Amino acid sequence: MATLIVREYKLDESEPETTVKIPGTVLKIATKLIPRKALIAMQDQGINLEEIVRLSGDPEVRGVIAEIEDHKDNKRIVISVE
Repeated sequence: MATLIVREYKLDESEPETTVKIPGTVLKIATKLIPRKALIAMQDQGINLEEIVRLSGDPEVRGVIAEIEDHKDNKRIVISVE
């Protein structure tokens, strides 16, 4: 199972401010620890966490699977499977 990587950038920068890596072996467990408020916020942005977990287990899926730009907060979030 691949590693899920979430990177947060300022919109005008190429280097991430924050990087979170979750190994695939603990991804299912880690998703159960995410606060409900955070899950709702992800769903509001069109992010389906269950689908991301499923994709991380598919050896053919690699690379960026979602990119969210928040112009109000000047942030870009990139979710990838590597």
